Amino acid sequence: MKITYTARKVNLKDNFKERVEKKLRKFEKLFTEDAAVNVVVTLEKNRQTVEITIRDSGMVYRAESTMSEMNDALDKVTDMLMRQIRKNKTRLAKKVKSGSIDDFIAQNTEVDENEDELNYEVARKKQILVKPITVEEAILRMNMVNHSFFMFLNAETDEVNVVYKRDNGDYGLLEPVVD
Repeated sequence: MKITYTARKVNLKDNFKERVEKKLRKFEKLFTEDAAVNVVVTLEKNRQTVEITIRDSGMVYRAESTMSEMNDALDKVTDMLMRQIRKNKTRLAKKVKSGSIDDFIAQNTEVDENEDELNYEVARKKQILVKPITVEEAILRMNMVNHSFFMFLNAETDEVNVVYKRDNGDYGLLEPVVD
């Protein structure tokens, strides 16, 4: 696993980096050598946030925690990642064996500074490569990145759809219709 550290308003000490590497060693058997791990540590007043994102084989695993101590936040984040992986273990194993997990590529691009009449401002723009997947796999990917929605190309209908998490915990599916 290739680990990249990003420190915001804080200097990371070597013993913290060693602790991160020790904690992530228990995940090595789950991921390939090419897995990319991004560790972001942010200091805000008396609160420290640790965010870990693991990208491997087209899947993205992400967790974030804010605590008063950096090491406590790291412990909580690694526990959250392990629970997330354990929770989705059977579904992930099924998808990996069936070979339906395709590469998922997301790139950040710069936003144009053009303002329109209504003054709507796009704060962030992403481009994603959409490949046909099932609704179930889209929900799985949405849960793995801990987002409330996920856009995908539906393998059954060949149309762009969006799955989303409803307030009551259920899932919704948005399908395009031409009037």
